[in-house]
Amino acid sequence: MIPIFAGYTLLIGAVASLIASSGETAPTGAPVTRGAVACLASGDGYLRATMAGAIDTRIDWPNSGTRCEGESREKPPGVRLSFQRAQGGAPNLLLVFGLSGVEEGKPAREVKANLTVIVQGASRIFSTMGDSRCTVDSLTQRPLASARSYRLEARGFCTQPAHAVRGKGDELVSTFEFAGPVTFYAELKK
Repeated sequence: MIPIFAGYTLLIGAVASLIASSGETAPTGAPVTRGAVACLASGDGYLRATMAGAIDTRIDWPNSGTRCEGESREKPPGVRLSFQRAQGGAPNLLLVFGLSGVEEGKPAREVKANLTVIVQGASRIFSTMGDSRCTVDSLTQRPLASARSYRLEARGFCTQPAHAVRGKGDELVSTFEFAGPVTFYAELKK
């Protein structure tokens, strides 16, 4: 599961904890491969994105070899999905999308999105630090075999860059589209 961030002041600690506790990285920062990795069992998961700034790259990650997971979050209400290549790459990236107001099983348009880009093995983190810089144009959900789990597909863009939280520079993810799993959990008691 993806840890639920209590707030952006905890971002660095939570991300560092996620990376350290996942057991998925070797000392070099490259992920350890444990058998075949696929985003969705159905074979139709993916991440595509255009990035410019501190990292200039075009991401086109197919289902095979891409790790992805997602879950509901309480504050703000919505979902969080993460994507990473199993074999790493240059640079070895982890992208985390926080989508506000997404409800279980329902399609959506004009969804606000928070984006965090982590360069693993380099201690560089970029974040929009809120959901006012990126938007999801369209979002659909299709039920998966597990209870309260869906294939979430989204397409969107960012109008402003994610700023360095750790390291230097800015990163603009001008367009993105993805399909990955999301599981909705019962709301936590306050």
